[in-house]
Parts: sequence; structure tokens; C-alpha cells
Amino acid sequence: MILGFLIAVASLISFRKKENGAPELMVSSVTVSQANKIYPSYNISPKAPDATGMSSTAAQLATKFKAGWNIGNTMEAIGGETAWGNPLITENYIRFVKQNGINAIRIPCAWNQYANQTTARIRDTWLNRVKQVVQYCVNNDMYVLLNIHWDGGWLDGNINQVKRDSVNAKQKAFWEQIATTLRDFDEHLMFASANEPPVENATQMEILTSYHKTFIDAVRSTGGRNSYRVLVIQGPSTDLDKTNDLMNVLPADPVADRMMVEVHSYTPFQFTLMEADASWGKRFYYWGAGNHSTIEPGHNASWGEEDALNESFQKMKVKFADRGIPVILGEYGAYRKTDPLDSTKHQASVDHWITFMTKQAIAHGLKPFFWDTGGALDRQNNIVRDRRTINAIIAGTQ
Repeated sequence: MILGFLIAVASLISFRKKENGAPELMVSSVTVSQANKIYPSYNISPKAPDATGMSSTAAQLATKFKAGWNIGNTMEAIGGETAWGNPLITENYIRFVKQNGINAIRIPCAWNQYANQTTARIRDTWLNRVKQVVQYCVNNDMYVLLNIHWDGGWLDGNINQVKRDSVNAKQKAFWEQIATTLRDFDEHLMFASANEPPVENATQMEILTSYHKTFIDAVRSTGGRNSYRVLVIQGPSTDLDKTNDLMNVLPADPVADRMMVEVHSYTPFQFTLMEADASWGKRFYYWGAGNHSTIEPGHNASWGEEDALNESFQKMKVKFADRGIPVILGEYGAYRKTDPLDSTKHQASVDHWITFMTKQAIAHGLKPFFWDTGGALDRQNNIVRDRRTINAIIAGTQ
């Protein structure tokens, strides 16, 4: 079948370096090619713009986040909300999260598994379930960041020219439906274009920017409060250094000052997420000033400590936060292991990493959301499993 294509010229916000080396905000135009006959339009009930409850700019809204929390391995779970062993999200759980000092929730979410693969129509039952969970959060004065997560990889696995038009078409179809369903929520709700889109070079970055532009245009086209909603776009691989190097163009938004950028950090991986020693290196059990072990020196961190993290945070501050574009640290986390021989030093290392990351992120204009899958806050019984982690997060916000 021969598809029709819509060729449009889209304005873009971009950065270049001034003679003194500082980044300079630029506006340029690029040609965007987008397939327009793959899926039907789902923007079937656009509303006039409505600014009620939407007065905050992105920078103003960011100041209202105290501490952020991910409801991980749940609504993004392939196979359904409980497929990875977590219970259905309840309003009691949301209240429980808030009772522990957190006032912002990130909801990683899958959509493709609930959609007709021919028409991209998302099931009403799933749209309504997501709306219900968002309502739980808003009922309790929690700020909500809702995304399209990995979602089977239809976007993440296709940041290339061959799939560009079909991905843009699905991005448009999905966000028209999501945005229309959730349009009446006030500024407590934000939308995020993707999760961790893997990008390694300028060519892929340009394609990803087109996906973000489609997201922005689809949301804005539905009108109502979506005309002013804060929208979040992801840096390349949500890596701080890659984002600094490659994200030199931001898609233009018809409404000013309603955009945030998102990055993630589990640095150093050998301390935060590595599950076993490898031929190329050992796990780090001990991290940060004063926390290295003399019992197991081979498991002390040898890279990615305080100075390195601050250097990456500073790049985000200069490039985005200082220019009124808040940065979401959408995922971060370090987790306690049972096998370190020097348990006291290990526990102190995890505490220090979490507090340091939280505090320094905030100090550099990044708003942190801790990644939890039920390990710190038990979702079955609404009890605290890891009080030290919660205390470390809150200490970082002080």
C-alpha cells in the first residue's frame, strides 16, 4: 500500500555555543515528514484552550515537587498491571506514599499491549484505569508524571529513518487518545513523551526530536487544559552526558515555558544495579567519601563518585535549568545487597548515595524521582520495608 505523507516545516529551539563557549538558545526550522494515513485521527473532540488551574510555568511547577517516587514494574508491566508481582494500585497506597514525605509520582505506563494493532485504538478499559490512578494521586494533592514507557519497544527499537513515519503515526494516535481522556486534570498532571529512548548520534537525535515534536503537537491539538499542560521530553538514552552533547535542539511548543527535559541516573552502575561480578569488573559495595572498606578493597568504587556526579549535574544546570527549562531526574536509585562482608560500610554507602543524589540533583535544578518496585514501600500491606532509604531521600530534600 502506498501511504500519503504530510510534509511540514517545524520550528525548533536549539542551542549553539557563543564565542565565550556558553550555550546560546537558537530557533531554527527543519522539515518533518510524517505518515498521515496509517491510523485514523483520534482528536475527535478538541476543546477551546482552558487555562483554569494551569497557571504555573514549568519552572514554577517544578518548585512544588518535594520528593518524587516511581510506581515501577506495575502499569508498564508487559502482561498487565500485576504481571510482575505487584498488586493493583490503590488510593490507600498513594496516601501511604504521601505519608512518607513524597508529593510527586511518576507512573511508567504501557499502552501498545492494550491497543488494536491495525487502528492503534487503545481500549477504553485501560484508558479509564489509568485515569482512575491519576485521580487517586490528584485527590491527594500529588503531582503526577505519566509517560509512554518502553511499551514493547515500538518507539525505543525504531529510532531510525525507515520506521520514522510509522512511529510518528503511532505516537500521534496514542497521545491524542491519552491526552483527550485526561484533558480535564489541572496542572498536577504532566505528560512525558517516552522513557529511555536509545540514541547514540546526531542522526538518531534528530529522529527522536521528531517523535517529541509529534507528542507535543498531539497533546496541544486536543485543547482544553492540555493547551497549557507541562510536557516532558527525554534526552538521548536519558543519559546526562549524552543529553549535554547531543540534545542541542528542542522541539518548539506553541505555548511558552511549559517544557521540561528528563534524564535518568544509576551512576555508577557497578554500585547501583550490577547483580554479579563480571570479567570486566566487580560490583561496588562501598561508595563515597569515608565509606570505602579496608575489609573488601576490591569492591570499593573506583569511578562515578561525588565529583563525577556533580560534574554531570552541572552540565544539566547550565544547559537547561539556568535557562528556565527544569530537568526531571525521572529515575535514580541504589539498593542494598546482602553479601558485602563490611555491612556497616555498605549500608552507609547506600544511604550516602541516595541522600547525595537527591540533594545535589535538587541543588542543580533537577527534580528527582526514586525508582521503586515495592522494595522500599510494601504495596501489599502499605508498610515501610526500608526505612533507611526513605530517610535518606527525605534527608536529601532538606
